[in-house]
Amino acid sequence: MPRREAIRLPSGLFPVGPPRPVFREPFPIRGGAVALGMVAGGLWMMLFGLLGSDAGGYAWISIAAGLVAWVVAAVLARMGDRGAAVGLAVSTAVGLAIAMIVVAVRWAAGDWVLW
Repeated sequence: MPRREAIRLPSGLFPVGPPRPVFREPFPIRGGAVALGMVAGGLWMMLFGLLGSDAGGYAWISIAAGLVAWVVAAVLARMGDRGAAVGLAVSTAVGLAIAMIVVAVRWAAGDWVLW
């Protein structure tokens, strides 16, 4: 009589069952989209920064341009192109940081340019 192998039950150390579902990102973030968003945001901040005639004007127009760019980045993130939204938000933040450095340097010299 042939020998029958006993059916081994799993110990529970390695669970056995149906495979877990794999979720894919519907709109993955790509490096090219991030770079394009950074270029667009940099150009946006640069063009609006050139409109300011003095440090105060530069600061206020940079703040306004930054707020508009962040609204656009939020809309882009909501509608699916999150790579461009990330690049736009990063370059806008850098542009606003430069504007605030200008304000801080002028303030350290004794001139508050935002009023």
